[in-house]
Amino acid sequence: MKILKQLANQHISIIWGKTVLLIVFFAICCSPNAYNQKVKYSDPKPPNIIIILTDDHRYDFMGFVGAVPWLRTPALDRIRNEGVWIKNASVSTALCSPSRATLLSGQYAHTHNVVDNFSPLPKGLNFFPSYFQSSGYQTAFFGKWHMGNTDDMPQKGFHFWESFQGQGVYYNPTLNINGVRKAFVDSTYITDLLTKHALEWLSEVHKQGKPFLLYLSHKGVHDEFMPAKRHRGIYAGNKINYPSTINLTAQSNSKIFGDTFLLQPSSSIAQKLQGYNVADIPQWVKKQRNSWHGVDYMYDGRVSFDEFYIRYAETLQSIDESTGQLLDFLKENELENNTVVLYLGDNGFMMGELGLIDKRNMYEASMRIPFLMKYPGVVQPGSNLNALIQNVDIAPTLLNIASIPIPSKMQGTTFLPLLKGDTLEKKVRRAYYEYYWEFSYPQTPTTFGIREQQYKFIFYPGIWDINELYDLEKDPEEKNNLYRNPVFQPIIQRMRNELWNWLEQTGGMQIPLKKINEKRGDAGYKGLY
Repeated sequence: MKILKQLANQHISIIWGKTVLLIVFFAICCSPNAYNQKVKYSDPKPPNIIIILTDDHRYDFMGFVGAVPWLRTPALDRIRNEGVWIKNASVSTALCSPSRATLLSGQYAHTHNVVDNFSPLPKGLNFFPSYFQSSGYQTAFFGKWHMGNTDDMPQKGFHFWESFQGQGVYYNPTLNINGVRKAFVDSTYITDLLTKHALEWLSEVHKQGKPFLLYLSHKGVHDEFMPAKRHRGIYAGNKINYPSTINLTAQSNSKIFGDTFLLQPSSSIAQKLQGYNVADIPQWVKKQRNSWHGVDYMYDGRVSFDEFYIRYAETLQSIDESTGQLLDFLKENELENNTVVLYLGDNGFMMGELGLIDKRNMYEASMRIPFLMKYPGVVQPGSNLNALIQNVDIAPTLLNIASIPIPSKMQGTTFLPLLKGDTLEKKVRRAYYEYYWEFSYPQTPTTFGIREQQYKFIFYPGIWDINELYDLEKDPEEKNNLYRNPVFQPIIQRMRNELWNWLEQTGGMQIPLKKINEKRGDAGYKGLY
């Protein structure tokens, strides 16, 4: 009788197993995203996560984009070919500390209150790595933290910690490794060092067989741009593709690039730029041109635009090499099919658009970021995602990917359904923006805004100047401010109302002032070699 019961149980198990297989088979075949199911994870464990964050990396400075014909980024091109390019990714504040806090918290700056590069971290602010840590992941942080003023001490949520104070340095850094500071000499390059240590940590964690979350936060490509020695001069002499709007704010006989580029008198410029709405460029933009963050007197005249541009591209090369080393490690250790890789920037960077450099403002080159993602088995290799995704959406999305509950206090929205092919949601997504005036950099005013697929509305509270509306489908370079155009007044009114609704619904109706001791944020451009 005992044997018969065992046989009966085995027979039931076989039938049940076949039934499950049939259900799974039909679920896959009938799914509208069946093509995404062709690549399966190599093991049933939760997916590993690698986040590669760069500093001041423009959305279009990647080789495959083609905006800079001579720029080579083979590792970034590889992620793009093996994953998805999120083309309309942006930040909700184009400034280091607020953007980083938003990425980690899933909250807007007016909620997490890290509104500038000097604000301390509020007590009780939780970042998403803590949820991974409590869910059994091994977590590590390497690189630039740059929140809570200049502290480099270990933060909660990470089993392993390696960081530096403030902006750090490109050569011979001092790192805080799990609470102990160590100085590195002999021309040690920061990107190479962080990558080496990150790979060593990955190797150890891989041996343990536990899921991991690696957060590699590079110093590059923040100014003052200093490429690795092996990359110095590799792009020297290449032709620079100046943005078409670089002349729009120029004054008579303005000199930008030493002897290489001399603007014509303003009357000639007006003829040349016929059809551009030069009259409705905000006054603060025109005045900033000849300042610390303008092309006519950038960094107090310490560097020329051409040199600045080339060194930026050369400094980016080590970031690409670092990314390639991480991708190679995953492949060599058979981890790539069970690891989600994100590559993105903390904000964009102006390279002469409207005569400006730096970030902070809401123009496309400042607000948009590079965002690439490898997600084997889910995203189609070589695909594009055009939906409006922001850094506030990253924390809830990563938690969603790892099947960890998303806290209700997170204000971002998971875009995992979009990655899986749901096209309904992208039609209603909007990108919101906020930037708060800084004592250190008074050239840029407090800014609020809202961006849709077609239109962008920019609002400047408290200054006597013009607001802005752009049709990004017809005017992607933001040459024609439509704010005074009677035809667009209904759109302006609608977007203004939506902007105020967002601020009201998310608790952003009060400008968060801080009693802090600020210093000039940049030491100045001192030269590289």
